[in-house]
Amino acid sequence: ICNGDEGDPGAFMDRSVGEGDPHAVIEGMALAAYAIGAAQGYIYCRAEYPLAVRRYRKAIEDARACGLLGENILGTGFSFDMEVVEGAGAFVCGEETALLASIEGKRGEPRPRPPFPAVSGLWGKPTNINNVKTYAYVPHIITNGPEWFSAMGTEKSKGTAVFALAGSVRYTGLVEVPMGATLREIIFDIGGGVPEGKRFKAVQIGGPLGGCLPESLLDTPVEYEAINATGAIMGSGGMIVVDDSTCMVELARYFLEFSTKESCGKCVPCRVGGRHLLSILDRITKGEGELEDIKRIEELSGLLSKASLCNLGMLTPNPVRTTLRYFRKEYTAHIREKRCPAGVCMGGDGE
Repeated sequence: ICNGDEGDPGAFMDRSVGEGDPHAVIEGMALAAYAIGAAQGYIYCRAEYPLAVRRYRKAIEDARACGLLGENILGTGFSFDMEVVEGAGAFVCGEETALLASIEGKRGEPRPRPPFPAVSGLWGKPTNINNVKTYAYVPHIITNGPEWFSAMGTEKSKGTAVFALAGSVRYTGLVEVPMGATLREIIFDIGGGVPEGKRFKAVQIGGPLGGCLPESLLDTPVEYEAINATGAIMGSGGMIVVDDSTCMVELARYFLEFSTKESCGKCVPCRVGGRHLLSILDRITKGEGELEDIKRIEELSGLLSKASLCNLGMLTPNPVRTTLRYFRKEYTAHIREKRCPAGVCMGGDGE
């Protein structure tokens, strides 16, 4: 199964591949199917990407016509076919077990693991799930060899990373860099930095479940271990640059509101804990917070991360945790001084 349910706002890496090179994904899936002996494949794509859906389906038809999909492919005795399944837009369906439920025609809700999809996945059968980029890599790795791919990136994080660079930056769009490139190189060398008259404040990495990192961490390399150590995640590859006109408390509240609304509600920590965390952020941005709220935020964030059923709940506190970690003074200004340093909250009472 190809997970093309790109639900993060502002992320369009999978969309660009589906619209621009669907055959790369199909070829990668066929090779993966041959390796594990799978007979059926599914591309799960957002219905909000109608052009990508059409091109995936056209590419599958063309591959069948050329004998590259279907029964007895190229006379090898290997049979493999594919179809496209359109997602209905639920953010939680990007989680692999919720995606499986959606394909099965059920409500998109995560399942407890174990059993993992590789053991019991779609309709109880062993299932391999990867994202669009992974499958699109496969034909190139098979053609050029593993050494070619391993030559890019770092010792622990091989290959390249693709980001959707957006926000307060001169040049926005899709950026592909070798693993190990720094955030500074991406934002300033490729993106041109923040527009004139503004000052860089933070970069939010990993979509709404990612973290917000300050200027002091701009030399962090783009690799899984290094990014995770900061409290952020690589996630879908969303990268939003914010300048000094942004309130970090309100930014955390904004992402938290999105994640809370997208919760499927199946588990109590995510359903109740997320809403309670949001109510605290609402109070703080309105100038009604108290110092005890910071302790409550930390305790609730820990509860969500440990007790939620899936990564949506586990990672929901990330924007709050990282802004509290790196921009704590903004929280205390809102609470103690009833003032928003950026002049965004509480009627624009800035410095």
